[in-house]
Amino acid sequence: MIGTGLAAAARFFLCLFLAVAVTACSTSETLRSAAPTSKAAASSKYAAIVMDGYSGEVLFARNADSPRYPASLTKMMTLYLLFEALEDGRLSRSSQITFSPYAASRPPSKLGFKAGQSIDVDTAIRALAVKSANDVATAVAEHLGGSEAQFAQMMTAKARQLGMVSTVFRNASGLPDSSQRTTARDMARLSMALRSRFPGYYPYFSQTKFTFRGRTINGHNKVLETVRGADGIKTGYTRASGFNLATSVSRDGRRLIAVVMGESSATQRNAHMADLVATYMPKTSSRNGGSRALAIRRP
Repeated sequence: MIGTGLAAAARFFLCLFLAVAVTACSTSETLRSAAPTSKAAASSKYAAIVMDGYSGEVLFARNADSPRYPASLTKMMTLYLLFEALEDGRLSRSSQITFSPYAASRPPSKLGFKAGQSIDVDTAIRALAVKSANDVATAVAEHLGGSEAQFAQMMTAKARQLGMVSTVFRNASGLPDSSQRTTARDMARLSMALRSRFPGYYPYFSQTKFTFRGRTINGHNKVLETVRGADGIKTGYTRASGFNLATSVSRDGRRLIAVVMGESSATQRNAHMADLVATYMPKTSSRNGGSRALAIRRP
């Protein structure tokens, strides 16, 4: 009788364990399926975060605090410091920035300036935000910091002020450097800071093209043209980073900031971003019915 009782008890606890395990697996699958999937999600490069553009609440995060290469998302900080220089009067939009031999030698993407030539600040901003020009990024860095290395220290110091605790900058462009690291969360913080701190300059990030020396320069950010309400902010790619994208969307009085890093192609990156926006935009808050939402106009 005792043996029979022990066997029955064993069977009971085994069934209980299996039931709990099945329930746990089912719950886990439900949580995973609640978020849009990406072919890059299993990649060591992948990271993503979605934040409420008003409250800063994190609506979705995956590998959001894992170190990643920023690639040309770096130029968002270059522009942050350039906007500060405009705001405090050190520069005007018509100020000229001269290219050193080093700046002119930076690899593409670039505008192709020669050493000794110069660019006005307004065109430089467009070249960074739209074309992601590496030669222009380095010229701006040398102009504001004396050298690109010194400017990178300024960038990192500003990152700390903005709460970007996991970011280190080594150059102004995002060209490959194994020591230049960030996280999806930090890039989302920078995206929000640019919008809130510089509402007068932020509209540069909504541009998809600009005119330079009589020719039209097209940008890389196709999400601006395919996702309703998308008004910025920046793309990036290197072989080490994969395809990165920071996006801001304002729609129906709501605002969302999302960052995707490490996708396998621009097409996959853009599609994943569109899925994230579609899923989480309805979960964002509104501020006074959207009456305080930033009106985007082209400068």
